[in-house]
Amino acid sequence: MRYAVVFGIIGSMMLSSCSDTPPKLRDLYDPYAGPEEFAISPNLELEMPQDLASLPAPTPGGKNLTDPNPKRDAIALLGGDPNSVTASQSGTNDGALWTHATRFGFNPNIRETVSEEDRRFRLTQGRFSQIKLFRVDRYNQIYRRQTLDAKKEVQRWRERGVSTPSMPGN
Repeated sequence: MRYAVVFGIIGSMMLSSCSDTPPKLRDLYDPYAGPEEFAISPNLELEMPQDLASLPAPTPGGKNLTDPNPKRDAIALLGGDPNSVTASQSGTNDGALWTHATRFGFNPNIRETVSEEDRRFRLTQGRFSQIKLFRVDRYNQIYRRQTLDAKKEVQRWRERGVSTPSMPGN
């Protein structure tokens, strides 16, 4: 009778691992978690306006002065004019950037391609990740071979004589 129970458990575990649905990798459950003090973080520094009466009325779903604008921020970081970008149009000088970025060609369906490749990778690497006796975060277990160890990589480049000024020597 004991053997039947053991074989039944092993059999059900093996059958559950054959599922074609990608496993849920992140399990960030914390039974003792209280309120999240970092849930609200402003993207820009908050500023006190000169005249509070000049502020626009709040609109649900409307824009906020501290809302991120990744395209404008990227253009400013690359030395361009962030004022050349509006919310509805791209920068006026994107032609040269686009030409340079696509000089070796591009795949217009890259998101779908990468998503499918990642789904297949997770199915092969995380074959038994659906079997959980305890609550565990499986993400790092599945992607551990794709993680870059920054210290080892810097050491590898230093051994080849490459200067690494962004990471001072140890």
